[in-house]
This record gives sequence, structure tokens and C-alpha cells, in this order.
Amino acid sequence: MTLLCTSVDEAVSGIADGSTVLVGGFGTTGMPFDLIYALIRQGARDLTVVSNNAGNGDTGLAALLAAGRVSKVVCSFPRQTDSWVFDELYRSGKIELEVVPQGNLAERMRAAGAGIGGFYTRTGAGTLLAEGKETREIDGRTYVLERPIAADVALISAHTADTLGNLVYRKTARNFNPVMATAATTTIVQVQHLVEPGALDPEAVVTPGIYVDRIVQVSS
Repeated sequence: MTLLCTSVDEAVSGIADGSTVLVGGFGTTGMPFDLIYALIRQGARDLTVVSNNAGNGDTGLAALLAAGRVSKVVCSFPRQTDSWVFDELYRSGKIELEVVPQGNLAERMRAAGAGIGGFYTRTGAGTLLAEGKETREIDGRTYVLERPIAADVALISAHTADTLGNLVYRKTARNFNPVMATAATTTIVQVQHLVEPGALDPEAVVTPGIYVDRIVQVSS
């Protein structure tokens, strides 16, 4: 059953030190800002964060990094013009980085959600990203075996949810959020609008409520 939380602080309660946390968003679009700030207040440390990038400016994910709560980042784009928080931490040896090509990142989380033990891909073959990974020749081409990325917690953002946990996203804010919802033991969602069952068009539901553990309504 999906738990309806009365606050973002209640929603992130119980996240343990050392957890692997999926954080939705593409840059700042679709990022669960309210849940991230609640996680900072909650105090969990030594986190492994999986996200598309390593934070923007001083807000959201960057604020979590600046608070010293993250020991490792798994992402596709660790450096942008405004990724100074991560850049400083990485250069000073205070944070670990695993770079994963964007398509592989999404597929590795999808594999976790679908119960797939791994998949072969040409992306990354013959590069540093394939070092230490199993490879296989298929039809004369080299493929790299990629393993699923499963997590303890997913923090995601959606536009609207019903009280059963079914989720609808808004345009590009959808991005990584749906696939992350399937790949975590506990999926926590912030939404702008909360409606009763039957109010959502079933054809518009992207994430079924079976994947959602906690929901909290936020103002923006």
C-alpha cells in the first residue's frame, strides 16, 4: 500500500547511512528538490547517488553534495558549467565517481526493475568505461556486459498522483523518474497534485502505483 505522507520529512524518514539513492531529474528539470532538502535535514551519510548529472549550482543535488552526505556519484554528465560543487569535491578526493553513458544508465535501472540480470551493449566497448567488464563478440562486434543498477531508495518527482500511487508526469520532467521508480526497494515521490482514485485517465498513467511506496504533496 502506498503511504500518504504529511510532510517531506516524514517521507524520507528511515533512509539509512550508506544507502544507494536514485535521484530523478535531467539537470534541474524533474528533480525532487523538496525531498532532497528533507534528506539533508534527515542526516543520512555516506550515500551513493545515481543521477543523470552531478548537480547544478548550489541547489538540489548540489546542496546534498555540499553538505558532505555523498561518498559516490554514478552519473552520465559529472561536469557542466555550473557543477562547481562536485568539481571541487572530486578534485580534492572527497567523492568517488562512476561515469555511465546515458543510455546505459537508463537501461541498467530498467534492467533492475524488470528483473534482468544484465545486458550486452556496444556502448563503451573499446574505451576506458569497459575496463574490468566482461565482453563478448556477437556477429563480429564487441559488446560489453552491463549489470543492473538497483537501489535502496528512489527520490522522484511527478506532476500528479492519485492516492493509490499512480503517477502522471509533465512533459520533459518525466525523464529518468519512471525508470527509477521501478529500480528501488523504496520509491518516494513528491507531487504537485494529489487526486482520488478514478480521477486520472488510465492511458496517461506512466508509473503504476505498485512501484510507489510513499507520496507527499508539495507546493511546487
